[in-house]
Amino acid sequence: MPDRYGEQLAAWGKVVLLETTGRASGRTIRTAVGFVAEPDGSLLVSAGSPSAHWAANLLADPACHGTIGAERRAYRAEAIEGPDRANAITELILKYGTPAEALGAGPAFRLLPAVD
Repeated sequence: MPDRYGEQLAAWGKVVLLETTGRASGRTIRTAVGFVAEPDGSLLVSAGSPSAHWAANLLADPACHGTIGAERRAYRAEAIEGPDRANAITELILKYGTPAEALGAGPAFRLLPAVD
């Protein structure tokens, strides 16, 4: 089922519409995710739960695509830990506000620009 709100927020540039490959189904899964853009073109993202399916999909297959506004790009997810993870969570909280839904309770990633 399409996520109309997520698609609209991505069109406005507020979130990235992340496309992962389902680890069990093999189908393309689309999820709206908050992000922080880095100067090198990478995106910082974090799951609100350790069981977030999109995050588990990235752990199984780090190749993904993201759409922000009218731009769709290929990325490769890299899990981040330690101080880099803490900094990413802090930046996401500063951008989106208090983590009412446990922002950062799940895995965090740096989405690195990739070649399609």
